[in-house]
Amino acid sequence: MTVDDPKYQPGEPPAPPADAIISPDTRRDNRIPPGQSRTPKWPVLDAFGTPRLPPADRWKLKIFGLVERPYDLSLAEFQALPRVKVFADFHCVTRWSRLSNVWEGVSTRYLLERAGILPQAKYVVCHGYDNGWTTNLPLSDFLAEDALLTDLHDGQPIAPDHGGPVRGMVPQLYAWKSAKWICGIELLPHDQAGYWERGGYHMRGDPWVEERFRDD
Repeated sequence: MTVDDPKYQPGEPPAPPADAIISPDTRRDNRIPPGQSRTPKWPVLDAFGTPRLPPADRWKLKIFGLVERPYDLSLAEFQALPRVKVFADFHCVTRWSRLSNVWEGVSTRYLLERAGILPQAKYVVCHGYDNGWTTNLPLSDFLAEDALLTDLHDGQPIAPDHGGPVRGMVPQLYAWKSAKWICGIELLPHDQAGYWERGGYHMRGDPWVEERFRDD
């Protein structure tokens, strides 16, 4: 990525668009969490490299687990749902932060309310197309107002290297909780470690208290 790349952010971070949901962390006096440094770039990091993804007409998102009405969405059906924009910062556990991102897609609240959340559901496991990769989150974090499944970043389609065509985005947690290449959302009654969590990463991942690694 170079200074000619439209994703490069020199100088002061951009202001939020008028029609966006504002992530609360962007309102802090100091927007850089402990141990982080701002980057003007958008680095590419993942566990296995970019997977082979299905063509657009075969892409599918599955909502299942502890819901009243499990359902699947095609990419066209996903993109036809009511949309939101979210203005948020993005914090990677590897210690970089990219400020003032504009994500556009479908609210996680909308997706799960459409399915009907059962009372015993307390946690979410997000499934990715990359070799069965998963990550876990408390349901309350996944339902935050600024959480969404996103297919646009700063007005452009999300490239496969960054998790497109659709990725999760939970801005108030470290970025590994925002599942790239998402293909499934599963609701569970108990916490269930995902790929990085089984390797020692924190079960929640709050960047403001440096929940990088598990201590159990």
